[in-house]
Amino acid sequence: MKISLRETAAKLSAAQKIIITAHTNPDGDAIGSSLGLMHFLQELGKQAQVLIDDDIPAIFDMLPGYEHIGKPEEGQTIDADLLVALDVSLDRIGKVGDVVKAPVLNIDHHITNDDAADMLYLDGTCAATAEIIYQLVKEMKGAFTKECAMCLYTGLATDSGWFRYSNTTPATMRAGAELLAAGVEPNIISEGLERRPYESVKGLADALQHMELFQEGRVVGVFLDNATLETIESSEGLVDMIRTIEGTELAVVLKEKEKDFCRVSMRSKGLDVTKIATQFGGGGHVRAAGCAIQKPFPEAKAELLAAIRTAMEQQA
Repeated sequence: MKISLRETAAKLSAAQKIIITAHTNPDGDAIGSSLGLMHFLQELGKQAQVLIDDDIPAIFDMLPGYEHIGKPEEGQTIDADLLVALDVSLDRIGKVGDVVKAPVLNIDHHITNDDAADMLYLDGTCAATAEIIYQLVKEMKGAFTKECAMCLYTGLATDSGWFRYSNTTPATMRAGAELLAAGVEPNIISEGLERRPYESVKGLADALQHMELFQEGRVVGVFLDNATLETIESSEGLVDMIRTIEGTELAVVLKEKEKDFCRVSMRSKGLDVTKIATQFGGGGHVRAAGCAIQKPFPEAKAELLAAIRTAMEQQA
């Protein structure tokens, strides 16, 4: 059931024990919006905890509350007044949905959200879910502590490409400015997120050796099977690196994470990549989307390239 921002604020106000979660393989918006909401709710005197069914990248350790992010345990049961799922459809929260016994409030900015939660507040005009949490704090007439602001700014900045992507609006910039006024240290955030171990940088260099061009140079892709992935220390950030190649309209990375299971990330300069991602059960934004393809690597690659070719022909 879709609800309004005001109704969302009312649900949060009425609950006392609140578990906050986000998608597996969490990014800056998932982590930033979750911790930001946690800090705000705790300031209101509520019991708020972040629980994510995945390891949290160490580059986010500069965020206040990072060390308190929990992970669900097998056989665990948590009773709560409300489970708040941020930046995600419910099919991507992992074991948290099984562990937490509570009504689910879903807050998201992805237009492909499946509306499966008990309650959904969706605003596809926001650059990040962190921008929605910012609006919620305003709706609830709250104040931004430095801890809350640092986390929300991280979500806002990372999902907008540091305020460079097409999803950046005047409202996004005004939110960023108010969070800065609340004490955010943008240099601490950017320097923290820019850190890369030597092995990670070398991994990116190794992965780039597998870069290919398709569709007369309009599409750039890196396709890594499981055997290749095992030789590469890290390939995080790869899709954002190749999207800068001149003349390309679409960047795609496919990784065979395990047998018959491949993950796909896409970045576009014009093509609506949600139309491709949703064909494989994925979703995201018009310019940035992803999915999983549960097929052997060669089939997954062939089917993805066929879907991309069709989408580009339809656009023309």
